[in-house]
This record gives sequence, structure tokens and C-alpha cells, in this order.
Amino acid sequence: MSSAEDFNRLALGFKGTVAGPHHGHTGYGVNRIYAVLAADGATANFKFSREEQRELCTIARDTFTPVAGGFGKKGWTIARLDRLPEDELANALLMAWQHARPRRAPKD
Repeated sequence: MSSAEDFNRLALGFKGTVAGPHHGHTGYGVNRIYAVLAADGATANFKFSREEQRELCTIARDTFTPVAGGFGKKGWTIARLDRLPEDELANALLMAWQHARPRRAPKD
């Protein structure tokens, strides 16, 4: 199962990702934030499409849960890292990163 250290290592491995403070937690973004690691390192939030969120919350309901309120309705999803194998964590981060990355390479 995964840890906060695994999350940090994998997230920072995605091209252009930077980590920084985000409302008392650590946000990971490229162009915009796509994942947030809780301060205690036990959970993380991911920005998925609504379809991705529905699928993950259905097939792995003990691991993934929509964030309460309006953010959850926009695809933000909580994951328990202690229930998430590293390969599935990498896949979740990839899905979220793909929504945040710039669509075109920046011009010089």
C-alpha cells in the first residue's frame, strides 16, 4: 500500500509538477492543482472527471470517496493511501495530471 512519501515521489515525477502549500496541505500542480496531500499524509484528493470519479468510487468504494459538497460535484475525490497500491496511486495521479497539464507547449 502507499504512503505520503510514495505520493510525493510519484507526483513530482510527472513533467512540470510542482508542490507547494495549499490551505494547510500540500498541493501538486502543473498549470493548475490536480492533487492535494493531506497534512497527516493519510489521504489525498485528486481532480478527476466526473466519469472517472464515478468509476473509481464504484469499483473501489473502500478507497475512493467524492469530496463533500461542491468540490466533489466537480470531480474532486478523496483516496485513502493505506488502501491504494502504488501502481493504482500512479494511475490515479496520471489521470489527474492529464486534466491539469497545459494543452500546448509554452512558446519561448
